[in-house]
Amino acid sequence: MQAHPQARFWGIALALYALWWLGYEQVLRPDGRLDAALSAQVAWAAAWGLRVFGFAAAVAPGNLRMVTMAGDPAVLVGSPCNGLVLYALFAGFVLAQPDNGRRKGRFIVIGVATLYLVNVLRVAALALNHTYWYHTVDFNHHYTFTFVAYAVILGLWGWWAQQQPAAPTPAT
Repeated sequence: MQAHPQARFWGIALALYALWWLGYEQVLRPDGRLDAALSAQVAWAAAWGLRVFGFAAAVAPGNLRMVTMAGDPAVLVGSPCNGLVLYALFAGFVLAQPDNGRRKGRFIVIGVATLYLVNVLRVAALALNHTYWYHTVDFNHHYTFTFVAYAVILGLWGWWAQQQPAAPTPAT
């Protein structure tokens, strides 16, 4: 007898949350190295992207998580803003869905790469925002970009759900 699809989903989701709580909240977050490396990578990618478009952006030599514009501090990529929680949330939802592992794995890679790119663009946009229109940074950081990030996640989940094979209908 197979578990009800919703019970299966919530069981997997609960198990993944417990794994996240044990693995990240109790070990990786207190250690700090994963968050520091990811934050530095996001800052570096945002600065690189800004330089590609001709802006004088860099990563501060003394703080690899700090994006600078023309030598002035612009954005500090903190642990809550490096995207890790979004990647885990996205991947957890896909893993909890019924489907084969190969398809899930491919979609998780595509989704996490998309979310990483959105986060890098967010940090670059905040650096520009800070440099050219600083009085709106707080609003954009806390509301605009949060809305955009979750809209992208919901869009990816919707895309995933539309590609699910149709569930067999019970015989009558």
